[in-house]
Amino acid sequence: QMELVESGGGLVQPGGSRTLSCAVSVFDLDFYSIAWFRQAPGKEREGLLCINSRGSTYFVDSVKGRFTISRDNDNKNNAKKAVYLQMTNLKAEDTAVYYCATQNSCGPDHPFLYWGQGTQVTVAS
Repeated sequence: QMELVESGGGLVQPGGSRTLSCAVSVFDLDFYSIAWFRQAPGKEREGLLCINSRGSTYFVDSVKGRFTISRDNDNKNNAKKAVYLQMTNLKAEDTAVYYCATQNSCGPDHPFLYWGQGTQVTVAS
């Protein structure tokens, strides 16, 4: 079964930047859609954006211009691939646990199938 492991969270000052990583145990990311979603305490899960072989898709306007998704799919000889979430101009409302997850295809209403344990991002001074 596919494994996803998020890392890179921590405490960030408002206006700061952070890059999260998602280690994905597959040989070729071209067969998968990988999304990032977040969940803040007491709030609903919020899908953010997604990437697959056709490109990236934003699910919400609140992160456009601030968050970027990318992936490393170069070495097809091992089952160690990575998807990144680059976050800039972070705000207090970005505080949440961030998860990477698979979807059958990228879409804001598509279910998340598998996800990791999450990584906490706290934006505070």
